[in-house]
Amino acid sequence: MVKRIQHKVITPDDDFTHEDPWRVFRIMSEFVDGFEVLSQVGKAVSIFGSSRLKPSSKYYKLAEDTAYLLAKSGYAIITGSGPGIMEAANRGARKGKGKSIGLNIQIPMEQQPNKYVDTLLDFHYFFVRKVMFVKYAKAFVIMPGGYGTMDEFTEAINLIQTERIPKFPVVLFGRDYWKGMLKWLHNTVLKHGSISREDLNIFTLVDKPAEVVKVIEDFYAKA
Repeated sequence: MVKRIQHKVITPDDDFTHEDPWRVFRIMSEFVDGFEVLSQVGKAVSIFGSSRLKPSSKYYKLAEDTAYLLAKSGYAIITGSGPGIMEAANRGARKGKGKSIGLNIQIPMEQQPNKYVDTLLDFHYFFVRKVMFVKYAKAFVIMPGGYGTMDEFTEAINLIQTERIPKFPVVLFGRDYWKGMLKWLHNTVLKHGSISREDLNIFTLVDKPAEVVKVIEDFYAKA
């Protein structure tokens, strides 16, 4: 049975939602529920990736295998709870007998949590959900994805770059998938001085599930 922490769905008919100060209480409640549940999880890894990739995609299987190996190594797996790569990661976590956690977001095209999530939290605010991904993760694994995945990736490396959070492993998975972006970072962004060469070392590029585990464990072995 899935343990679900769900907030009241706010509708336009709720008068208090027209007063911004009242929104603070909704925001506070999401933070409190998230902190209360996730603080008991222990060491965890947040895995991100496209909701649109099907089980037939090679990256679905690779995400499942990655989560499985991480779960076997004692890590809880946190995802956005949706389909695609998120489903694959939660599936791998359950297969590896690890904790399988989903942080669902309430959006107009209602996202249904996948069936492999064991602990589910619902969020109305993207920024609260983002805090939970970062605060309770020992590492980020960025699988192939679209705008949402790139948002999580760039926010994490920016927080590390600006020293707003301590450095932690950010693992970018799939050389073939991300090579266009990496070429652009090297040949355009770095060339124009918008980042430093050291900034390109904030994340690690891998192609195999076992490499993900090794990068994370090597980082903490040296810490």
